[in-house]
Formats: sequence, C-alpha cells, structure tokens
Amino acid sequence: MTPGGPTNGPEYLDGSGPVETAPANDNKKRLIALGAIVAGGAVVAGGAWAATSFFATGSQPAEALPDSTVAYFSVDLDPSGGQKIEAIKTLRKFPGFTDNVDLETDDDLRERLFEEITSSGECEGLDYAADVEPWLGSRAAMAAVDLGEDEPAAVGVVQTTDGGKAEDGLARLIETCGGDTAGGGAESEGETGSDVGGWVVEGDWIVLAETKEIAQQVVDAADGSSLAADSSFAQWTGEAGDDGFMSMYVAKGVTKYAEDLAGMGMMGTMGVPGASTETEEVPEELQQMINDFDGAAATVRFDDGAVEVEYAMSNYNKDLTRFVESEEGVEMLSALPEDTVAAFGFALEEGWAEGLLDYVKTLAPDEAASIDEQLAQFESETGLAFPEDVETLLGDGVTVSMGSGLDPDAVTNGGPGEVPAGIRIKGDADEIQAVLDKISAQAGPEAAEFLQVTEGDGYAVLALQDDYRSALEGRGSLGDSATYSEVVDADEAQSVMFVNFNADDDWLVRLTGEMPEVSENLEPLAAFGFSSWVDDEVVHGLMKVTTD
Repeated sequence: MTPGGPTNGPEYLDGSGPVETAPANDNKKRLIALGAIVAGGAVVAGGAWAATSFFATGSQPAEALPDSTVAYFSVDLDPSGGQKIEAIKTLRKFPGFTDNVDLETDDDLRERLFEEITSSGECEGLDYAADVEPWLGSRAAMAAVDLGEDEPAAVGVVQTTDGGKAEDGLARLIETCGGDTAGGGAESEGETGSDVGGWVVEGDWIVLAETKEIAQQVVDAADGSSLAADSSFAQWTGEAGDDGFMSMYVAKGVTKYAEDLAGMGMMGTMGVPGASTETEEVPEELQQMINDFDGAAATVRFDDGAVEVEYAMSNYNKDLTRFVESEEGVEMLSALPEDTVAAFGFALEEGWAEGLLDYVKTLAPDEAASIDEQLAQFESETGLAFPEDVETLLGDGVTVSMGSGLDPDAVTNGGPGEVPAGIRIKGDADEIQAVLDKISAQAGPEAAEFLQVTEGDGYAVLALQDDYRSALEGRGSLGDSATYSEVVDADEAQSVMFVNFNADDDWLVRLTGEMPEVSENLEPLAAFGFSSWVDDEVVHGLMKVTTD
C-alpha cells in the first residue's frame, strides 16, 4: 500500500522478479513458466495486480479441489465488481501507481498481467488475444492437497471459459515456452511429457500438477467431496469476514505434516554434519497444540478507500491466549490525547510471565534446567524477581504512545528528552517505581532520569518529554475520533496498534520532505490500525489502512 522508492518508481508488477528464460533442459523452469501464466500469475505478480481486483461471488477454485486440501490461496481477476472500482480509486491516489501502472477500470487485468509476465522475453511469440484470451478465465488458486502420500501434492487451479480451447491453448503455451509437446494429441491431452508437468480440464477448471496422473487424482477426489462444500472450509472462511479479492485457508489436515516436522531431528534435516535424522518424540505440550489446531483463514478486500486484511485461526494455544483476553489496554488507549500520532495498547492477565516461561520450556524441554539456571543468575545480578517484578512493571494494562510535536532537529540537538513519547501503566505507581529503581541501578544515571514515574488519572506515567508527560497524566478522547474508529474494531479488540498519518501536520510527509517521490506517495495515507482479539475457540485479527 505504500508506494515510493527509487527514482524510476516502484516495480508494482514485479514482486518476485521476471521469469528467466529456461535453459533447454531445465524442467523446473519450464513448469514455472506455465504456472506463472495460467496458475500462479496472480501470486507471482504479488499484491499489486491482485489489489486491483476482487473476490467476486460465483464459481470459485475451491469447487475444483477435494476436501483433503490442506492449504489454499486464491485470487480473482474478474474485471467487474464494486471492489475493483474501490481498489483502482484507492490505488490511483498514489503517484507511483499511476506513473507505473496507470490502470483504468475497463482494462483487461489478465492481459496486463500476461504482458508483464512475458515482458522479459519468456515465451516469445505467444499472443494473448489469439492464444490465451479465448480460454483463460479470471480466477486462480494454488493449493496443497493430501493424496495419501508422505508430502502433499502442489496443485494449480485456473478457471477456463472454454475447455476445448484450453487444451489447445495449453499445448501452444508449452510449445512456445520451450516445453516438450511430443506425443500430444487426443490420447495425451494434458500430458506434455515428464519435463513440464500435466493438467486435466474438468468443466470450468484446469487442474495443473506435477503430472497428469496427479491432476486426475485431484479431479477424482473432488468429485462429490469438494473443498467448497467442506464444513471446515465454510466455517473458517466465514470467520475471516466478508469476501475479498484474495483468500487463504489452512485446514486441520496440515497438522499431519506438522507432526512429521516436529518429530524430525531438525539439525539433521537441515544437513548439519553429524546430526541425527532419526525421528524424535514430539514433546507432549507441543503435540497437544498440534492436535488442537482446527484451521485458519484470511481475506483481503477493499472498502471505501481502505484496504483490509482480516484473519481467523483456531485458538490452539489456550495456555497462552488466556492471558491476553483483557480489554483494559484498549480502553486505556482510547483515553490517550486525540492528537496521538501512534500508539499500542494491550493488557496481560495475572500469571502471564510464568505462563510464558512454561511455554518456552515446552519448545525446548531439554533446555528447561538451563533456562532456570540462567533466570536465577539474572535475578542474582539485577536484583529483579521473576515473575513478580515483571508483572508489576506491566500492571493491568499498558499503552506505549507518541504525541504530536516531533521535531527531528530538536531531537538531534537535545537528545531523547525532546521526543514526545511515553508509557501509561495501570498499576500502583510506588510499586512500579520500586521495580524501575532496580533497573536504573543497572542502567546508570543517564537512563535513570527517564525511569521516574508520576501518577496520572488512575495511571502511572513514564515519558521522555515533560510536556507529553503532562498530556498523558490527563484523560484524552482518542477513541472518539473518526480517524481512530475507522481503523480500529473497538467493540472486539483486546490489543490495538494505531497510527495516524495525518496527525502533527502530516508527520510522515514532513519527515520525508527531502525525498519528494517518497513523500508524494505517502501523502494519501490517512491511518493504520491493527486489532486482535480472542473469542473462545477463535483468534481474530483485522488490519486496516485508510486513505484521504
């Protein structure tokens, strides 16, 4: 969302670099050339092209995949729909986008994507209008499918508007891109030899895989038990909110492979000399987390000049998430001064420090004794008591914030005392100061002057700048501002990160004023918010960026 960069502008359509011309016998690169154009094009192009489209209603790639799919990522390049208009209106606010892409609402996104992918010279002689447009649809997905093997099968799914033309078009695509089409014809449709993979055309979908046999297995498995009809898929994509132009889903079935990875001697799998590759017993606590994972999903969408990324995942680690379910930190954040530039608010329930320590030990059970020894040494050297002092220091809720009035020159000449930054803690000011005194004794006198607590409106306050300390000691109305409410889910959030780009006289534009191309592309940004919360069995997150 944030353009800018070198003098020639950002390379919006080149998120992962051009597709290099494959050597004559380089099988993998040939397969990549095919996948980039008809299956993975939207992924290769990155979010820029996907950001100009939307995840429309109607047939979706999930219909062509079986319910044994363990991971799924889809993109819709349908040129119609409200989200496309919203996306283009939003992106055209950024000079870097219009200078380098200049996308109009009636453009064929597939053709523009095709041109960009083939601009490096790959597949020379291929003509979009004659060879691709007659059969290529607007929706595509990449997936990992469990077919009963040791590893999931990598699969691409592409919508087609004409199955017969798709067969001929794919053969032409392989031939032009340097693949081996020997043995083609009716008896070998979808099979181009072992060097570039295979495909099966089924209804409105092309299923691509390493071989035609694998593609056919996917098609057969999807018959009568598709991913689109799977209850878990519907549940998790529903938890991720309204439809968007990109969608991701991870199924519980992925834990089958997670168990294998967790039980493997990791050093051996990475090729460390002398390391064992024998399967090890998975720690009980880690195995429980694997067992408790039920799925996850995410969606990306445009709405009223804003881009949103929303996700939902199963609450597979309740031993930790139970400590972050308080809304106290978010309530504190809403009471910050209205001219707040940036802030982060959260709260941790009593016992969180010990719970976190226990969790770390489950990840490395053989190191538990060593961790305890190091902790004891730390307490001895610093005088800090764990977990008591750490929990006292963060109280029942915390906000870390920056206010208006940031002057880089003043900071350079005057030091940290010129930075309008501070911390609010909901807790006993005297107890918090006692912990800070222990830290000051270790940090030295230069840090000690900034580790002095004052008591505000129900909070202990730390600040680098005296004026900002006074502002934090009172109660503000940030939560009542339209800028805040547009990017923060205040009704649900249990932790929030907030940035107001318009605050303090467009502070980010000011700070980048000596780089005009950068500042011009930052100017349209209005605000950023990230809200997260736990709702019993589900962990939610919502990131939102608005524009002026």
